[in-house]
Amino acid sequence: MPSIEDELFPSTPGKFKIDRSNRQLHRCFASTSTMFLWALFLIALTASYLSFQSFVDSGSRYLTASWGGIQWEKQVRTSAQIHRSGGISVLVTGATGFVGSHVSLALRKRGDGVVGLDNFNNYYDPSLKRARRSLLSSRGIFVVEGDLNDAKLLAKLFDVVAFTHVMHLAAQAGVRYALENPQSYVHSNIAGLVNLLEICKAANPQPAIVWASSSSVYGLNEKVPFSESDRTDQPASLYAATKKAGEEITHTYNHIYGLAITGLRFFTVYGPWGRPDMAYFSFTRNILQGKPITIYRGKNRVDLARDFTYIDDIVRGCLGSLDSSGKSTGSGGKKRGTAPYRIFNLGNTSPVTVPILVDILEKHLKVKAKRNFVEMPGNGDVPFTHANISSARNEFGYKPTTDLETGLKKFVRWYLSYYGYNTKAKLVH
Repeated sequence: MPSIEDELFPSTPGKFKIDRSNRQLHRCFASTSTMFLWALFLIALTASYLSFQSFVDSGSRYLTASWGGIQWEKQVRTSAQIHRSGGISVLVTGATGFVGSHVSLALRKRGDGVVGLDNFNNYYDPSLKRARRSLLSSRGIFVVEGDLNDAKLLAKLFDVVAFTHVMHLAAQAGVRYALENPQSYVHSNIAGLVNLLEICKAANPQPAIVWASSSSVYGLNEKVPFSESDRTDQPASLYAATKKAGEEITHTYNHIYGLAITGLRFFTVYGPWGRPDMAYFSFTRNILQGKPITIYRGKNRVDLARDFTYIDDIVRGCLGSLDSSGKSTGSGGKKRGTAPYRIFNLGNTSPVTVPILVDILEKHLKVKAKRNFVEMPGNGDVPFTHANISSARNEFGYKPTTDLETGLKKFVRWYLSYYGYNTKAKLVH
């Protein structure tokens, strides 16, 4: 077998005579050269691997991205198409939420363009939101999965579609959950709102904005019924505080940038496809399962009362607000004139106590509830709500038509169908 010397030097005999010192030098040189070549090879191999890994990661991010691309843009444009004379094109945030899904369907039904946006968070079971999305999809409504705080996503949506209106319903809901996760309220209800307003102010043309405030902003106010001119500087919960902050923030953007903005103070919305964290929903579940329900009472054993408002009435109020919203006056972030700024109560004007609500549920479920009365804890809840809706009535003809008895009957029929007897549940109207 040829030695390394034989590999490196000529093999003809008598031509060279290698002394021992040179032999050691050449061995050293040969060893060093070999190591150098191996090092170069390893460096090249490592560089190739890193480049390939970067390519794979980039490809993976591209393939798993929830938005973007030619097909995605086509879906957005198709969903935003208007199918009636004088129609509007609306971006609905929180589109797979309770109110958002109903509003989206109503807009589509009358021929407006609708594109939804939702982050499908797990505040309550996301499977209900997925089911709502399937329902929207069956009506040709495309829902983009993404977060309000994703400025690039929002900018892309407005780049693809020149929305005439935004129906902003996305928010972290619930009064009591704020005690567990206060940061989520700031993230969604304040930071997310500001991010959306920033995109809207820069859009050309600017859209008109209708957004969901809350009756909770009335806080510790004791004057009834609650009117838009009443004090709202005594919030009883962090949720209420973030909604009040939203009203101040939207006023600022209206004043500086000419955005037409309408805030809607919803009063205890209920109905089919509702939120599982709401009392009427959890009461229904527990009654059917034979579990006790907790009913809170105020001071001196006074029953809590709520201005329960059926979802169809809320939807009519939302559409009326969109249709009468007026136009934003800015372009590219610069105000060119005064734009409308409005706040309306959307309620039923007929408060009902919680025990009467339970009576009605028992009637329609045909099951007696196991009632456990507890004094209301200091968790941000208020003892009563009662809406004065004269402003909304005068501005766009808002008039609730569904009493609690009728509304709960429709809800129970949907609940039994969705959770028990019919997998092909549909909205009940």
